[in-house]
Amino acid sequence: MTESTWIQDTQSQICITLKESSCSSDSDQQEELQEDPASYCDCPFKNPLLSSLEKQLICPICLETFTKPVVILPCQHNLCRKCANDVFQASNPYLSTRSGSTLTSGGRFRCPSCRHEVVLDRHGVYGLQRNLLVENIIDMYKQGSTSRPAPEEKLEQPMCETHEQEKINIYCVTCSAPTCSLCKVFGAHQDCEVAPLDHVFLKQKAELTDCISMLVGNNERTQAVISQLEQTCTTENSLRQQSQVSAALDQLFLRLEERKAEMTLRINTEQQEKLDYIQGLRRSYSEHLESTAELLETAIQTMDEAEMAVFLQVNLNGADTSHMEKIQHGYEDLEHFTADFEGQRRALAKVDFLQRKKHRKSSSDRPIRDETPSSV
Repeated sequence: MTESTWIQDTQSQICITLKESSCSSDSDQQEELQEDPASYCDCPFKNPLLSSLEKQLICPICLETFTKPVVILPCQHNLCRKCANDVFQASNPYLSTRSGSTLTSGGRFRCPSCRHEVVLDRHGVYGLQRNLLVENIIDMYKQGSTSRPAPEEKLEQPMCETHEQEKINIYCVTCSAPTCSLCKVFGAHQDCEVAPLDHVFLKQKAELTDCISMLVGNNERTQAVISQLEQTCTTENSLRQQSQVSAALDQLFLRLEERKAEMTLRINTEQQEKLDYIQGLRRSYSEHLESTAELLETAIQTMDEAEMAVFLQVNLNGADTSHMEKIQHGYEDLEHFTADFEGQRRALAKVDFLQRKKHRKSSSDRPIRDETPSSV
């Protein structure tokens, strides 16, 4: 229902109610007064139109007639400003106790009628628009309802169970129970200490008020602890620590890869140097083998020479290999590049988080020990 529709319906209802009330005949009032005099005083409340109007003027929070000032929410529902502030306080318990004072600016809450979310500006509930029409209707309704004296409500006072005709008017301090005067004079509380009922009532009411204040304070502190626990139970710290550990291990892996490349390069360099030397030596021996083969062929041909002078002119030198280099036994081995990684392996096995002193609840329960961080 929009605000304009609600205003039109309310105005029509008021006009019809006032018209019917003013057009009621004197004869009807006299007959009703003769039948039941008390019913005349109650007739404004028994009017179904006034009853319907009264329902429209009931606050959904306090369940009473709207108390001025009346504010209208964006969803077109109305609330007492005090009730709107109470709803805001209940929806924002942390904000109301954080600084020790009531917070009324900013924030949000939900309409108790339709659950529509109401967003407040910097003025808080005081920034909500007042519904002056509803306030005027309330004034008109109260004037009509107070034109007749309301019947006084009589409080029913409890009676004594032992003396049914006596009202309970004193309090037995010894037995912690209310009783009557006859029980003190003749009954079971003759030897007990008694006190006036109103004194005990005020005292216990004050004690109950203190207990309620204490419970409210405890609830607020408990709610603050719950809020702190909810903020603590997050994965932000875990993700940050995981990122730090991963970065440190990545740096360690990078350093190992660099060291691996350096050591592998040294092995490859020396291996290549030895291969080049052996290849050169092999070429030298191959050339010497070719020259020796030619010399052998010449020597065989010389053996068939019958002329002595020609035989003696043949030069068969060059078969000596004593001047050529030879490799030592085990020259090809690279065992001197063997590395001992046992110490590093043990160090990696000891990589762990830094152990810090833990805060203990009581020093008498468990002694505090100094824990030295492990070194890698």
